[in-house]
Amino acid sequence: MNRFYPLVRVFGALLMGFALCLAVPMGLSWYLGDGAHSAFDEAFLLTLATGAGLYFTARREKRELKVRDGFLLVVVIWTLLPVFAALPLILQLNISFTDAYFEAMSGLTATGATVLTGLDHMPLSINFWRTFMHWIGGMGVVVLAVAILPLLGIGGRQMFKAETPGPMKESGLTPRIAETAKGLWKVYFLFTVLCTLAYWHAGMGGWDALMHAFSTMGLGGFSTRDASLAHYESLEIEMVAISFALISGINYATHYMAFAGHSFAPYRRDPELPYFLGVLALSTLALSAYLIYLDVFADLMTALRYVAFHVVSLSTSLGLATTDYGQWPMFAQLWMLFLGSFAACSGSTGGGIKMIRAMILYKQVYRELVLAMHPRAVYPARIAGAPVTPQIIAAVMAFGFIYMVSIVSLTLLMSASGLDILTGFSAVVATINNTGPGLNLVGPTSNFGVLSDFQTWVCSFAMLLGRLEIFTLLVVLTPAFWRR
Repeated sequence: MNRFYPLVRVFGALLMGFALCLAVPMGLSWYLGDGAHSAFDEAFLLTLATGAGLYFTARREKRELKVRDGFLLVVVIWTLLPVFAALPLILQLNISFTDAYFEAMSGLTATGATVLTGLDHMPLSINFWRTFMHWIGGMGVVVLAVAILPLLGIGGRQMFKAETPGPMKESGLTPRIAETAKGLWKVYFLFTVLCTLAYWHAGMGGWDALMHAFSTMGLGGFSTRDASLAHYESLEIEMVAISFALISGINYATHYMAFAGHSFAPYRRDPELPYFLGVLALSTLALSAYLIYLDVFADLMTALRYVAFHVVSLSTSLGLATTDYGQWPMFAQLWMLFLGSFAACSGSTGGGIKMIRAMILYKQVYRELVLAMHPRAVYPARIAGAPVTPQIIAAVMAFGFIYMVSIVSLTLLMSASGLDILTGFSAVVATINNTGPGLNLVGPTSNFGVLSDFQTWVCSFAMLLGRLEIFTLLVVLTPAFWRR
């Protein structure tokens, strides 16, 4: 048991830090007098007391975390933090633990799937907390935490490796991992400020602008309105959302290096960026033409407006909506849902398998076709001119396999529980990709409140699985992990 004490100590410290996050909406509720302050008071005190108890119980254990500890700590953080994040929702809204945990998991994993209605009349501090969870989780609670771990005498590189998305991780942005985390958060904070100002200038009220900026930069999808962005009926607001969703769908390491070097060169060197923008542009044009052909829209500009927004929103896993695309032909709905599986760049706040993995899989398939015609050819798969190592190719192919197996297995579970196949499949795809809305019963004009408790827990697990990019969680679930 003693070998877990360092993890208990670190988690206790992180939980105390998370209590400070709860203090933000708590203070806001007291300031506004919106009636939710008692719920936040109790949640804050319980979270702080639990964190302090864990920390001081194991405060003498200061050994450095091993790689195995890093994986376990990441899973523990992402599994248990939603419990404490759900407390204000349970206390204020009187919803079940299942629904509150789902909402909190959706918030912290920046998924944006919701079980709540009546958002327009909800206490502002509750809506603030929901979107603030997106902002915290968008960049990653763990990446934020590694900036303070050195102060506790424990380095953060093990957790950073377990949390950072993508098969090829940036390891040398700065000499120290804490400085890397701080640098990424500075860029993230700057973009959030700019996004808030842009929403406000486009016509949103101040609080709505800030909360939608949290949602947009975290690529979450929670809104303060039941109708999402359709409530505003504003092209300017939609353009702001598209612009900053695209920014947040790009690797934040690229943003950081561009800011640090005062140069656009990192964007030109980013191998994912042309594919990311190209797939979105081609999908927008193709779906616009398709919907005009079927008389869904009467003119090109109207089609481009709505198609471009939802292609960007779903492909980056933002998940906000401006119209009921559930009324569009099924091909268009499935295509946009499919985009959310791979379009976002690695190192972004988006979900899915990430564009870099899709690129590697495509290049490996093409390589196999070339070798089938020319068996003696030397034709390595290349990214940015450099050959991709067999180890990375094997890891990506294994990831692709387990990704498909996870979707099929969870869809079968949803179907076995009595849900129709389209709703079940789209709910799994939307949650494992951290996209938010699905299709049919969980489409853009409905929400996940129609699901049973069992189905809700399946989706909560899918969100966790997707946020940790599957392997981080599965490693901890293997018997070999627990052998000494």
